[in-house]
Amino acid sequence: MKLDILAFGAHPDDVELGCSGTLAKEVSLGKKVGIIDLTRGELGTRGSVAIRNAESAKASAILGVQVRENLDMRDGFFANDEAHQLKIIEMIRKYQPEIVLCNAIQDRHIDHGKGSQLVSDACFLSGLTKIETQHNGQQQAAWRPKVVYHYIQWQTITPDFVVDISDYMTQKMEAVQAYASQFYDPNSKEPVTPIASKNFLESIQYRAQDLGRLVGVTYAEGFTTERYVTVNSLGDLK
Repeated sequence: MKLDILAFGAHPDDVELGCSGTLAKEVSLGKKVGIIDLTRGELGTRGSVAIRNAESAKASAILGVQVRENLDMRDGFFANDEAHQLKIIEMIRKYQPEIVLCNAIQDRHIDHGKGSQLVSDACFLSGLTKIETQHNGQQQAAWRPKVVYHYIQWQTITPDFVVDISDYMTQKMEAVQAYASQFYDPNSKEPVTPIASKNFLESIQYRAQDLGRLVGVTYAEGFTTERYVTVNSLGDLK
């Protein structure tokens, strides 16, 4: 299946937190969208792999994405090396996305910046014909996405552009809260982590609201780019 957009996250819930409003919007516009998680988030303080798998499936259904896969890299210990790059390249060539979304360029969790660079490097390498990969025993053709955009996570990063998600904020929050084991629950007996605080859950909404305020809409998600964004005319800018 060829996808229009392929979103990568170092952990299940990264994509939901960073860009799920945008994904929900693109799905509603008829775009084919997929998600690739690098790890199972097995080092997370709360929940378990089995719980996270079920939560990931629930979130995917809420967003309406066409496919979701997990590359089973080691949480906390994957590296930006040839072996891991080839796994990403296989997925890029399998789904041939025009647009790739990936983790923040730098962040509190070391896997986020590391995963961001890994995916970005693999997107470039995927376009080199002399790098050979196979999927299900079939030789894959080289493919390079047109653009790579990075969503924003824990740290506040000034975006290069924002997407109006005003009509999709409720869907985003439903997808985020599908990960009930990870986020704020006053009845939970699990340890309180930075992302399990009430403040963090509320911050998802007030960050989107603040980005929206700055561009004259109700809610927005921000992205950084690796190269200049091109428009056909000034009329494309809002």
